[in-house]
Amino acid sequence: MVISPITLKTAQEFIAQHHRHNKPPRGHKFSVGLKNAAGELIGVATAGRPVARHFDDGLTLEVNRTCTTGERNANSALYGAIWRAARAMGYHRCITYTQADESGASLRAAGFVRVKELPARPGWAASSVMLKDKRDPVGNGGVPRVLWEIRSTAGIKWEAE
Repeated sequence: MVISPITLKTAQEFIAQHHRHNKPPRGHKFSVGLKNAAGELIGVATAGRPVARHFDDGLTLEVNRTCTTGERNANSALYGAIWRAARAMGYHRCITYTQADESGASLRAAGFVRVKELPARPGWAASSVMLKDKRDPVGNGGVPRVLWEIRSTAGIKWEAE
């Protein structure tokens, strides 16, 4: 497997075709692809600003989506690639979320640690009627989640979440 840079459009198309429960993200800071020995795209990951405003400190990046066609270790390779790129860009922390029923094995393999469990929250559809048609009707509303992170040890002191 080989990591390669990809465009947001390529990542969005792959996610729209292969992701089991989320729509493609609307934006990103960067995306990476994973190709097999034949050069076929078998996975993508997108990274952007943290969705939660209190994490958006300029030094924290969020993995917004990962999506693969199911190859062994593909997700771990994508998480690792995002973190290596993020560190090279000066980020000190990378976060992501999983649904509570997902094991997180790929995240642990890439060095992420489980930070806390988050209760289910209302979906996007429960808020602004004006933007409702732009929101994912499935998304993560009503689903308990887990926050994961990986941090640089570059002497940054973090407040407890």
